[in-house]
Amino acid sequence: MPLAGKLASCALFFTLSAAGLASAQPARLVSTAPGVTEILYALGLGPKVVGVTTFCRYPPEAESKPKIGTFVQPDFERILAQRPDLVFIIRNPVDLGAKLRRVGLQVEELELDTVAEILASIRKAGRAAGATEEGVRLARRLAAELEELRKATAGRPPVSALFIIDRTPGTLQGMFAAGHGSYLDELLTAAGGRNAAPAGGGTFPKISLEQVLAADPDVIFDMGDYMNGRPATPETRRRKLELWANFPDLKAVRHQRVYDVTSNQFVAPGPRLAEAARALHRMLHPASR
Repeated sequence: MPLAGKLASCALFFTLSAAGLASAQPARLVSTAPGVTEILYALGLGPKVVGVTTFCRYPPEAESKPKIGTFVQPDFERILAQRPDLVFIIRNPVDLGAKLRRVGLQVEELELDTVAEILASIRKAGRAAGATEEGVRLARRLAAELEELRKATAGRPPVSALFIIDRTPGTLQGMFAAGHGSYLDELLTAAGGRNAAPAGGGTFPKISLEQVLAADPDVIFDMGDYMNGRPATPETRRRKLELWANFPDLKAVRHQRVYDVTSNQFVAPGPRLAEAARALHRMLHPASR
């Protein structure tokens, strides 16, 4: 065969090979954050997931998957050991994406800070993992459910609320709250609330007891004690409410509207967004149940 013919044949071979690789769907997926894990399962990709973090507890099937460390401390060697075709990450302090790409792994970085980013990331994850239609449908459904809730609360006076996502166990010190601009802030607003967190502190600011007293919210959602895997029990709930009972001048305490929040649906941004917003609505507006 003439040289030109051989070159043309080689070019065709590599073109077809590249097309085949491009069309192949990843079969082994690793998730490095709880919200990402929930997205993959909601898209029907659970059977393809071969690695999750130690804090990926929903859906329950995810708990049996091999562990690759935590979001803050992912174990690079454990990720490699799962031989992933695709690793899903979100922004983290250890620059995991660059390390994985340097060894030739395919990486998709998702953004989960706002509702718009979460919906876009659901669609992006679907495209990357071969579930494009599922991603579009899920994002559309969640957007519609949140809009329906906004319409249901429109015209009502908003209820002042503070959502504490973590604090020093057994104390009202070292508190972190859902700040303005966070997805939890958006869910509070959709549910008919008004975020009582101090402005200007970022999406998840550290707040003091003095700031809580000054804000004097109508409702306090307290997820403290559970963020790091500590179990929720009747005893932990009793102790938590006793902590707040020391400050009877707070409206939320006086009206018994301090809620012991235990579900990780609030801190795993993903397909349970609308479910979390409806739960907030039930607590903010108990008379409308």
